[in-house]
Amino acid sequence: MDKRKKFSLVFSTVSSQEEGTKIAEKLVGEGLAACVNVVPSVVSVYEWKGEIERAGEALLIIKSIAEKVGDLMRRLKELHSYEVPEIISLPIEDGYKPYLDWIVSVVGKSKEE
Repeated sequence: MDKRKKFSLVFSTVSSQEEGTKIAEKLVGEGLAACVNVVPSVVSVYEWKGEIERAGEALLIIKSIAEKVGDLMRRLKELHSYEVPEIISLPIEDGYKPYLDWIVSVVGKSKEE
């Protein structure tokens, strides 16, 4: 694992595959994510404003580096259609070094490079 960088997975559910794809393209295009998987169909059951809700959603699985997560989360909130979107970041503890190196090559460039 590249010891110079820490890696993160960010999860978010969105209203549709179309919304997820638009958000994914923005996050990757703006250099905030190396890759976003758009899982087209999940069912979410949750409590909202005192009621149990069930909704069909798409799931975003976003790969980035820890130092970009704050900016990524702010941008995701701006792009998202929900009042209170799910935006959860988890550290990647380990992974296949060539893949982690690729994440760094996409989103980990310093401003001097």
